[in-house]
Amino acid sequence: MTAPDRQIQSVNIGQPTPVQIGPRPQVSGIDKRPLPGRVRVSTDGLDGDHVLDTRHHGGPDQAVYIYTREDYAVWEAELGRALPPGLFGENLLMGGLESAAMRVGDRLELGEKGGVLLEVTAPRIPCATLAAHVGDPAFVKQFRGVARPGFYTRVLRGGEVGPGDSVRLIPGPADAPSIGELFALHYKRSANPEKLLGYLKFPLAVRVRADVEKRLAKSQA
Repeated sequence: MTAPDRQIQSVNIGQPTPVQIGPRPQVSGIDKRPLPGRVRVSTDGLDGDHVLDTRHHGGPDQAVYIYTREDYAVWEAELGRALPPGLFGENLLMGGLESAAMRVGDRLELGEKGGVLLEVTAPRIPCATLAAHVGDPAFVKQFRGVARPGFYTRVLRGGEVGPGDSVRLIPGPADAPSIGELFALHYKRSANPEKLLGYLKFPLAVRVRADVEKRLAKSQA
């Protein structure tokens, strides 16, 4: 499935940068800035990108974080100002997609010659680091309310990416959980056990899978 406006708008790389979280500064790779050229993508993510909080971010199942121009448009209306690419810590900013509507198992083929192939695995869950980066302690709550989480992907086929590359959506199973559903699930105290069991059929990121399994075990106890 191809659309004229479905393309990469920026490729963003993060360097270790201090952020003030609580009483003392910490170092994070959330401050991602656009690069003008092409960047190598492997199963570990983008070359030169730094992920310091490896407990919650990064790894093969969350190698590339994607946000969309459509999501940015909602935020710009919400905040009343233009926002720079990389503000949400995304590696790739794409046009022509809605992050909450993406489903686990959807695939994205980048470039005209079918270079990089990504698979959707998980929503982004906001944290204090994001709030500190944006400069608003209440931003986590606002991010939850807007429900435009962006999505993580694993790299099925590596290669190079750059601004202007086309994005081809290859839909996965129609009954797979959407990014919006999994984002909402994170904030629920309980969930339907049958639905949780169904989620496990799909290629969830390892952290999400562990959370679903924990919730399922609790519901069956």
